[in-house]
Amino acid sequence: MKRVLEHAVRWLLTASGFVTSAVILLIIGFLFTEGAGLFREHVIEEGYVLALNRDNPVKEMSAAEIKAVFDEDIVSWKDLGWKDIPVETFRLEDIGRYFTEAELGPQYEHAGSAIAGLVSSHPGMIAFVPESMIPQEAGLNFIEDSTISFSEVIAGPEWFPTATPAPLFGMWPLLAGTLWVSLFAILIALPFGISIAVYMAEVASEKVRNFLKPVIELLNGIPSVVYGFFGLIVIVPMLQRVFGLPVGESGLAGSLVLAIMALPTIVTVAEDAMRNCPRSLREASLALGATKWQTISKVVIPSSMSGIASGVVLGIGRAVGETMAVLMVTGNAAVVPTTILEPLRTIPATIAAELGEAPAGGAHYQSLFLLGVILFFITFFINLCVEFISSRGKVRNS
Repeated sequence: MKRVLEHAVRWLLTASGFVTSAVILLIIGFLFTEGAGLFREHVIEEGYVLALNRDNPVKEMSAAEIKAVFDEDIVSWKDLGWKDIPVETFRLEDIGRYFTEAELGPQYEHAGSAIAGLVSSHPGMIAFVPESMIPQEAGLNFIEDSTISFSEVIAGPEWFPTATPAPLFGMWPLLAGTLWVSLFAILIALPFGISIAVYMAEVASEKVRNFLKPVIELLNGIPSVVYGFFGLIVIVPMLQRVFGLPVGESGLAGSLVLAIMALPTIVTVAEDAMRNCPRSLREASLALGATKWQTISKVVIPSSMSGIASGVVLGIGRAVGETMAVLMVTGNAAVVPTTILEPLRTIPATIAAELGEAPAGGAHYQSLFLLGVILFFITFFINLCVEFISSRGKVRNS
């Protein structure tokens, strides 16, 4: 009976491990599949075309150029490779400016031919209209609708997934914002975290250590939205007053909040690593005439460096993957930051803010899954760094 029970328990453990691994692989596969779907989408909105006059030789335009044309940032076809003719844009909502209801017909049955005639009579016009409205015999030229390219997505400087006629999925501002705010968070948290860890491991009395350790570990259990409220009420107004900013929501506010959130991880792991330093090393250092602080700086910290580095990297992982707190205090401006005092937006905050509004299966929806893939690779790299550092520490101590 005992042997049967042992086999049953072993089978259950094996089955649960297999199911868990399979579910994780399915989730990762789903994430990659949805994200890769973005590169099968077309630049121009589905079901629409960009129609040009038959004399216009322009065949290709990037999504950024299309947006610039319809935003009137590009006003001459000379900038797009043709002669110096003013650009005229036409959207379907502009139809009332050019035609009467009688010309369009009671059911708008003449709208397509009317628009085709309008484009034919205006050499510099570009019309964004449904493909089904343009008659096949209209004799117009059309901008070639290519698929979204990898370079435009990864290195694109602008994130505007709801733009028409061509949405922009440039993820560089979001990636830069994520790395920027995480970098400064670690630069702020690292000296404080290591200092607190040294104090708790080497200086504080047993009574003080037993009081501080659970308090610091308790900080890990505070919901991130609470940190966000704290940052919004305390840190944001403080930065606005100190630096004279028009708004306090900035990358620095996000970095300070993330630094506070990363501190418990850094302190806990680093303090445990220092406490595990062999007592013989301390005693040997003191016996050779070293002071207590020399022993800490020359013996304890170097021998615990792998554990300290693991805590730092885990703190970076906490900062990179944080959502709500960053969403509340960074200003959510999808621009490439040049200073830490500017508003910015991170990848997790973008996914949290936009996923509920993105139509399922559309390009916007798929682009958010692709952001999830990028975040997966960042956290995967961080985990690899932790494993590498830990393995080096084990080899050194063996």
